[in-house]
Amino acid sequence: MTRTVVISGGTDGMGRAFALARLARGDTVFAIGSSADKGEALTSAAGAAADRLRFLRADLSSIAETERVIGEIGARTEAIDALVLFANRVTPHRIQTADGLERTFALYYLSRYLLAHRLTPLLARGTEPVIVSVSGVGVTKGEIQWADPQLVEGYGAVRAQLQAGRANDLLGVDYAERFGETVRFVHYHPGFTRSGDLSALNPVARTLIRVLARFCARPVGESIAPIHDFVDHPPARPLTAIDRGRELPLTLPTLDPGNARRLAALTEELLAIRSIG
Repeated sequence: MTRTVVISGGTDGMGRAFALARLARGDTVFAIGSSADKGEALTSAAGAAADRLRFLRADLSSIAETERVIGEIGARTEAIDALVLFANRVTPHRIQTADGLERTFALYYLSRYLLAHRLTPLLARGTEPVIVSVSGVGVTKGEIQWADPQLVEGYGAVRAQLQAGRANDLLGVDYAERFGETVRFVHYHPGFTRSGDLSALNPVARTLIRVLARFCARPVGESIAPIHDFVDHPPARPLTAIDRGRELPLTLPTLDPGNARRLAALTEELLAIRSIG
């Protein structure tokens, strides 16, 4: 059975490999990426399957760009079977987006919130629809800085990544509570993988990560293999959390339903303020 799959971060690393693999299986793929050149490279790599590839260029750290690409997807398909969320990028220094948001929060968390919620009507019309969020579920370090979620004070790249990762944990909990009877939600932590765009890092950090990846990281193909099963055979339960092959209890403190509802309310308030502005 072929599927219609939307992939954020679909032109780099695991997202790119997953897009090409789904095309090879006969699926229709919407691949979202920020680089037109990488979109062209993906199209070229797709070969004869390129007629089933829809590359959508968008900067997902922008609310307007994310909303635009959601509209484009809605104009080009009546249903989605799977939404797979990879988009993320390490930002060494704090960058404030045009929306006044810290960039890691905007790209790694908020774009996933928008894509999941705004594409729910299309997912509801799909066949066994599922959302797979590829992030760090199972990691217990990091927390939501409720008083300063945009990390105006004390920014650090690791701190920003951990906060957004914990926010994504809570996104899945709240989403499953609202829509899980219709659309399944899977948190998936693949572990350290030879994947991702390291261009934003300084040369020393890039070299260190590449050396570590050579000896310690999993190959991309191995890391994305479980995602195919999530897409082809979604779990029966509204929410599933998998950390490197191990299913996690949903009672983890990082998956607290009360905090999930609190973050959802904060997010909707943030989006309402930006809409008015």
